[in-house]
Amino acid sequence: MTILDWKKLSEKIKNELKNKIQKEKIFAHIWVILIWDNPASKIYVKYKEKFAEEIWVKFTKFIYDEKISEKEILNKIEKLNKNPDFTGIFVQLPVPKHISVQKIIEKIDPKKDVDWFSQQNIWEMFLNQWWIFPATPKWILRLLDEYKIEIEWKNAVVIWRSNIVGKPLSTMLLNRWATITTCHSKTKNLNFYLKNADLIIVAVWRENFLDWENIKKWAVIIDVWINPNSNLEIKSQIVWDCNFEKCCEIASFITPVPGWVGPMTIASLMENSVKLARNNKICEF
Repeated sequence: MTILDWKKLSEKIKNELKNKIQKEKIFAHIWVILIWDNPASKIYVKYKEKFAEEIWVKFTKFIYDEKISEKEILNKIEKLNKNPDFTGIFVQLPVPKHISVQKIIEKIDPKKDVDWFSQQNIWEMFLNQWWIFPATPKWILRLLDEYKIEIEWKNAVVIWRSNIVGKPLSTMLLNRWATITTCHSKTKNLNFYLKNADLIIVAVWRENFLDWENIKKWAVIIDVWINPNSNLEIKSQIVWDCNFEKCCEIASFITPVPGWVGPMTIASLMENSVKLARNNKICEF
């Protein structure tokens, strides 16, 4: 059994980006929208800012009160779309209920869409013409490639159907010639698909959802989400979607526990930022 060390890969990507920025004299400046005082979001943005500083990407954040109107945010994005000093824009999710996430995403110029969520960019995904990818699906594939885990011919199960991760990841795996099954809360006989899966990506926010009895020997497991621990006998404050200790005994590759996927998601976002700045050639040092 091999641990898929995403923290090590995050550091590798950081160094690659620093070298690329310095060698090619790329100037990247991203603008971050944080619309409410959400503690988790604030921490996440702080990590993104730190990573950006370490690779010499300019990082400007605007924190708005949760009562700000949708129109004000849309107007601000419109101004930034036209401003050549900003090479990338992203919105820290979630946002307050009175603001439409899709309207915000579609307002961002696709050429500055760091998250790569706009309809135009998603359409390119289905045509297999992407050169940038959404951060979480992107690092999952990068992690598999780093450990030389073949994707072609594999039976892959993605347990999540979100627009941000599940759907694009399923499409990206399909474009790499995997055979895909996307499972969700309405899937009947989930164990049937798991027992036949060579690769399982799970993100359901349910502690120990995936156990060794559900998977076949030598499967590859990517566990994306963490959960508050409800078992007082376990000292750790968080647990994962898969039963790590048990799954380790049967998996060929597995993501680490404890650990946090944040560094890889942030590394992928920053890589997108640098690619956008480089491709658009808006400004250089």
